[in-house]
Amino acid sequence: MSETTAARSSRLTTAFDIPRPPGLTWYVQAQQPVGYEVSLTRGLLSPANPALAKAVGADGRGGVRALVVVDRVVDELYGGALRAYFTAWQTDATWLVMPGDEETKALEQVVDVTRAMTEMGILRRTERVVVVGGGVLMDVVGMAASLYRRGAPYVRVPTTLVGQVDAGVGVKTGVNHGTHKNRLGTYFAPEVTLIDPEFLRTVPARHIANGLAEIIKMALIKDKDLFTLLEETVTQISSDSLADCGADMSEVVSRAIAGMLDELEPNLWESVLERSVDYGHTFSPSLELRADPPLLHGEAVAVDMAVCVALAAGREYLAVPEAHRALALIAAAGLPLTHPVFTPELLQVGLADAVKHRDGLQRLPLTEGIGSCVFVNDVTAAELARALDFVHAYTDRTNGPEQ
Repeated sequence: MSETTAARSSRLTTAFDIPRPPGLTWYVQAQQPVGYEVSLTRGLLSPANPALAKAVGADGRGGVRALVVVDRVVDELYGGALRAYFTAWQTDATWLVMPGDEETKALEQVVDVTRAMTEMGILRRTERVVVVGGGVLMDVVGMAASLYRRGAPYVRVPTTLVGQVDAGVGVKTGVNHGTHKNRLGTYFAPEVTLIDPEFLRTVPARHIANGLAEIIKMALIKDKDLFTLLEETVTQISSDSLADCGADMSEVVSRAIAGMLDELEPNLWESVLERSVDYGHTFSPSLELRADPPLLHGEAVAVDMAVCVALAAGREYLAVPEAHRALALIAAAGLPLTHPVFTPELLQVGLADAVKHRDGLQRLPLTEGIGSCVFVNDVTAAELARALDFVHAYTDRTNGPEQ
């Protein structure tokens, strides 16, 4: 007996819905949970510490492979210890040593990593890529992992201060393209980030200051207690003091990481474009790519923050003495407050590019008192010029060297 159209339709809709004419439209909605671990540990490269082995699935009985991508400078310093560690845990590691400087942060590097994954024959879900290096290399390798077969698991081991408090704790990846910083990128979380302060012992002072810029950022927009702690300890912060990780240094790093994660977690995919962690990152990309000789990321961020401090003072979000405290802390960290390339015209270029990135509005984060943040959308060219004058007047008054 033939089935009627109505009966057939009724039978089919018990399994799934079929849209009814005159139009056929399907709406698909799904959610993908994201979970990853950020862990502070000591003695990461000691075979007695199982943290890295656990991250790649090793139990010391063999049968585990991993692709380990190492910054060239890090490999010179720690390559022997890294190889000994994986040997001790009977992990078959394929090694790729790459440069990790800003000038090489390009799509070609991403392709190089994916080529190594192909040559290794890495399994899509059960074998990991481990990246050991600074923020640049983590961005490159994270992007490669996100693209390879549409997603391969990876593990971060940040070895610089900026990597440990900023680049290594979020989910953003990216490379520079054309004249634009991080113009190509993805959101892709690692399975775990393993942070060992001991790596900082071999980080040069300039790169320590580079990372301090991101810590000062968090203090200015979120954590007044961190700001006060930095004022008390900034002159004591060094490669060795951070590596020794005493009570004060441990609190500085931990508060910076915790504050960053607290801001990132509810907005990992940046569906909300008012992001306090964009503080210091409105004008700095334009400066970072134009400065000659090149500036480190944190140095450009510091100059950006100085302008934003001045903008906040101009709008009376910050009292002038507070603004001076903020500028003094940035300078005390060994960071520049000004740069010859940072003209009112370049500030306008940077702000215009930020408006495009932020979907048509400035969404410029400014400090509203030390330790909190407000967003504005109406900063003018005249304000930018006055902000630069404010910073230059401060540096002249304090006899600080202009950078």
